[in-house]
Amino acid sequence: MRLALFQPDIPQNVGACIRLSACFGVDLHVIEPTGFRFDDRAMKRAALDYAPLSHMTRHADWATFQVDRPPGRLVLLTTKGATPLDAFVFQPDDTLLFGKESAGAPDYVHAAAAARVVVPLRPAARSLNLSVTAGIALWEGLRQTGGLNQP
Repeated sequence: MRLALFQPDIPQNVGACIRLSACFGVDLHVIEPTGFRFDDRAMKRAALDYAPLSHMTRHADWATFQVDRPPGRLVLLTTKGATPLDAFVFQPDDTLLFGKESAGAPDYVHAAAAARVVVPLRPAARSLNLSVTAGIALWEGLRQTGGLNQP
C-alpha cells in the first residue's frame, strides 16, 4: 500500500501525508508540479521531525510517475468516485491516489485509475480535506490487507 499526491497545492497536506507515511510505514509519491516550493516552512512545520521516517519520492510529472511507479492498481480517491470506501476491496500493492486540492484529478488521471473510490459523506457536505481522506482510506486499506502495525 502506498500514497500518491497528484500536483498538490497545499504544503500542510503534503506534510500531513509525510506523517502518514512515517507512522504507517508506507511510501509517499508526490507528482509535480506542486503549488508551493518544497522548502516551504508550512510543510516542514506540518511534517515536524517525521520526514526521516518517511519514504517520499518526487516525480517531475505524471508521465514520469507512470513510468517509475511500482506495480499494482491505482486507486483514485475522488468525490466523483463510483465505489464507496466501505464497499471497496483493497489489495496490498494498491497505490492510493489523490487529486489536486483546487481542481481534483484531470480526465487522464481518472482514465488511468483501476478504481475510483469515494468516502461517503452527509448529503450537505462537499468534501473532506485531502490529508484527512488519505488517513481514512489508508487506514482502511491497511486494515483490510493486514498491514496495520499491531502490538
